[in-house]
Amino acid sequence: MLKGLGNLGDMAKMMKQAQDMQAKMGEMQDGLADINVVGQSGAGMVVATTNAKGEIKALEIDPSLFDPDQKEVIEDLIVAAIKDAQAKAQEAHQSEMAKMAEGLGLPPGMKLPF
Repeated sequence: MLKGLGNLGDMAKMMKQAQDMQAKMGEMQDGLADINVVGQSGAGMVVATTNAKGEIKALEIDPSLFDPDQKEVIEDLIVAAIKDAQAKAQEAHQSEMAKMAEGLGLPPGMKLPF
C-alpha cells in the first residue's frame, strides 16, 4: 500500500486495524443489550432478568411470597436474584469479549478493552 515509506506503511496498517477493532467493539457493545440472562433466588420464587450490560429488564415474584410478615425475606430474595442476574450478565459480557478477541487473532487471555 505505502511501499517506499518505511514504517509509515506499517503505521497506516496499524491505524486501520485499530479502527476496525473500535468498530467491532461498538458492534459488540450494542449486541450486549440484546443478550438476556436470568438470575433466580428462593428456588425460582424471585426471578430477575438483565441484559449482558447488567441492566434490569424484568423482575418476577411468586405471589405466594406476598405475606407482610415475610417482607425482609422477600427483599433479600430480590437482591439475591438481581445479584445472580448481574453475575451472569458479567459472564456473558466476558464471553462476548473473548469471542471478539479470538476473531481479532489476539492471544488467549488478553483482556479487552486494553
